[in-house]
Amino acid sequence: MSKKKGSRLERELFHLLYESGWSPIRVAGSGSVPVPSADIIAGKAGRVVAIECKSGKSPRYINKKQIQELQEFADKFGAEPWVGARFDNIEWFFLELHNLKSTKTGNNFVVDINLAKKKGIKFDELLGKYKQVRLE
Repeated sequence: MSKKKGSRLERELFHLLYESGWSPIRVAGSGSVPVPSADIIAGKAGRVVAIECKSGKSPRYINKKQIQELQEFADKFGAEPWVGARFDNIEWFFLELHNLKSTKTGNNFVVDINLAKKKGIKFDELLGKYKQVRLE
């Protein structure tokens, strides 16, 4: 996936959050700064989320260190850490960090469409508009 496409989808999520009454901030170059950060930070009425965005074709791999840094940032900032996944032609899904799947080597996490649909939540659920009941 190109950096341009990733930035476009981050901006898409930024606008979705803003249009839903949240106050989002997009952290440009978040993956290239030497300190823990998130791609998007958003808040509304005392609730704050820190989102690491992944987009493009399924599956997407995420370096384990990047997830550890997202958790560290969220802890210090007082935010909920989430991974937002937007696969080609499919809506956004959001996963809690404990729902990420480790690769066989254990060095990375992998998010694919099936995991996103099974363990993730949709945009409106992230915002607290409803709670989906899952049958296991």
